[in-house]
Amino acid sequence: MLYRKIESLIEEHLKSDSKKILLIDGARQIGKTYIINHVGKKLFENYIEINMIADSLGDRLFENTKTVEDFYLQVSMLAGNKMKNKENTLIFIDEIQAYPHLLTLLKFLSQDNKFTYIASGSLLGVTLSQTTSIPMGSIRKVRMFPLDFEEFLYANGMNELAISSMRKKFERFEALDESMHNKMLDLFRKFLLVGGLPDAVNAYLETKNIQAVRDIQDEIHDYYAADASKYDDEMKLKIRRIYDLIPSNMENKKKRIVVQSIENKRGKTFNNYADEFDYLISAGIALNVQVISNPTFPLIESTGKNLLKLYLNDVGILTGILYGNNIKAVLNDERSINLGSVYETVVASELIAHGHKLFYYDNRSKGEVDYLIDDYDSLSAVPIEVKSGKDYTVHSALNTFVQNEDYHIKKAFVVSNERKVTQNGKITYIPIYYIMFFNADWGNKNLQF
Repeated sequence: MLYRKIESLIEEHLKSDSKKILLIDGARQIGKTYIINHVGKKLFENYIEINMIADSLGDRLFENTKTVEDFYLQVSMLAGNKMKNKENTLIFIDEIQAYPHLLTLLKFLSQDNKFTYIASGSLLGVTLSQTTSIPMGSIRKVRMFPLDFEEFLYANGMNELAISSMRKKFERFEALDESMHNKMLDLFRKFLLVGGLPDAVNAYLETKNIQAVRDIQDEIHDYYAADASKYDDEMKLKIRRIYDLIPSNMENKKKRIVVQSIENKRGKTFNNYADEFDYLISAGIALNVQVISNPTFPLIESTGKNLLKLYLNDVGILTGILYGNNIKAVLNDERSINLGSVYETVVASELIAHGHKLFYYDNRSKGEVDYLIDDYDSLSAVPIEVKSGKDYTVHSALNTFVQNEDYHIKKAFVVSNERKVTQNGKITYIPIYYIMFFNADWGNKNLQF
């Protein structure tokens, strides 16, 4: 079984006295149902799982369920013998977005407190915004993502002691020795190929067959692109077009969305596609990076709606699209291949999985910096530049950025394949795999800057 960090969060919540219902949000095929099944069956004698998409395609028992009493009645038709009490009965409402009215009902199930509940779904951001009565105070919504690099390391046999030792070296800004660095870089490059979709990771572990991995990634990629069933045909086509454009946008110098290319129509603006962007982001299949022109803390106050960047939610899907079964492009560090978009994608997925909101800096005269994150310790922005090639010390825009006294930059990072950890003024150079330790609370970890 794959180790998932969210398992401890789910277990702690279900063991707690909280009356809030845990609601796990995230893209399809990332392992939400599997991990909830695992924890639920481990902790509860009576475990009841109800998939609302399956119900909507079948008996529609819950289609018009609006009261707690009706909900209990419908559940009892499926598993009445398992409905005991709160301490030993867990009811898992899977794919809850199929019936938006059930989100409102969660509030009343929580207040009734007869059983323990957990729910999961995708597109919950969109669904909640369309719900007439949002169950504020009654739910705890947590976002789940594909496996991050640390989880991939565990899947490949690395133990907690080794990862903890590396974390301590990162916190002291120390480099790994040559042999460990080479091992980590090899695993990181394999992560670029395999990505973090559980089925793809399991296929890799079981077969070491890139074709088997790519078949799974292709299937999920196609499923993501087609899964907009609640919208009309015109909107589905626009969603599919924007999603299909993401890899080619990554190959452009600016890597951001060009609105005119979506339908090849002049005069279109971001506002014309707000719902389509919202779908891709809320579904968890695209990661959005918002532009910042005035990088002051907190960054959210300076964000702009235009000049949006979108990344695929899984780096393995991206390398499959770009390179197919040719693993040499990634594993062998081919000079003719620019892995810039691949490295930026994996950094985006790592940062967002670790709790960061994603921003980038763009200034017409001063250039662009790949990522900005908030540092709550120093109350300033932290720029991150991503380098996939040998020229990792060349970054004129970053140099100009950190020297601007109006921005109050305390520290900056360049991540690359280089083993050594060095500092030049405010800029620290670290190996790319250390990005797995950039947790959202990292500013409170007493890092030695």
